[in-house]
Amino acid sequence: MAGIGDLFWIILLAIAMQPFLRQKFLEIARQKAIEQIEKKRGSRVILLVHRQEKMSFFGFPLMRYIDINDSEEVIRAIHLTDKDVPIDIILHTPGGLVLASLQIALAIKKHPAKVTAFIPHYAMSGGTLIALACDEIVMDEHAVLGPVDPQLGEYPAASILRAVKRKPLEHIDDKTLILADVAEMALKQMKENLKLILNNRYSEEKINTLAEVLSQGYFTHDYPITYEKALELGLPVSKDMPVEIYQLMKLFPQPMQTTSSVEYIPLPKKGKS
Repeated sequence: MAGIGDLFWIILLAIAMQPFLRQKFLEIARQKAIEQIEKKRGSRVILLVHRQEKMSFFGFPLMRYIDINDSEEVIRAIHLTDKDVPIDIILHTPGGLVLASLQIALAIKKHPAKVTAFIPHYAMSGGTLIALACDEIVMDEHAVLGPVDPQLGEYPAASILRAVKRKPLEHIDDKTLILADVAEMALKQMKENLKLILNNRYSEEKINTLAEVLSQGYFTHDYPITYEKALELGLPVSKDMPVEIYQLMKLFPQPMQTTSSVEYIPLPKKGKS
């Protein structure tokens, strides 16, 4: 009986350790993939990828966004890169903290060598802010960017101001007026920050137009800026996405569900010849 009991605990421990070991194997595979891309392109590769993964001991998914820890790590990677070495930053993020995104964007802008942003799927909000600081933005033809208008809690800053302007002053409470004042400052600050990021890349007229359109609430915050829309806006985008980027993204799987919402046979499908 003692032998059966020991076997039970060994099996239980193995099951409990499976998410941790799987994560470690993925991390090793990612490092090898990054090394291959760096060798091929002669660049420093930095990933800023946010999606759900089984990160904890018990395998619970964790949703992440751009935060101060991210900005510290990206800036540290930039400091470890010689000034004449190009940087390739792979972005897959819903956005996050404005301060952290702005710190990364400004650090990228100051790097003397070429910086390329790769967007295999999406880089919204703060992710777009970072992409705009790069010399080139490589997007999958189905990938999207997004507006960088500031949000105050659950509300867009631009919408708060518009709502206040539509009501008589005597019908607006002090808390809403204070919120509107903060919203006005946030919009002004974001516009000035965007001009700083775009400086020396476009004409003054183009900088003003982009800063206005992207930061002042002309779209909903989740509005998809497609490759075609990015071209229309005059952003330096291309569709030359290296296949190695797609392969690298496969190493960032979503947590397994009981039933998958998407199913297909994962093999190339060729037509009749």
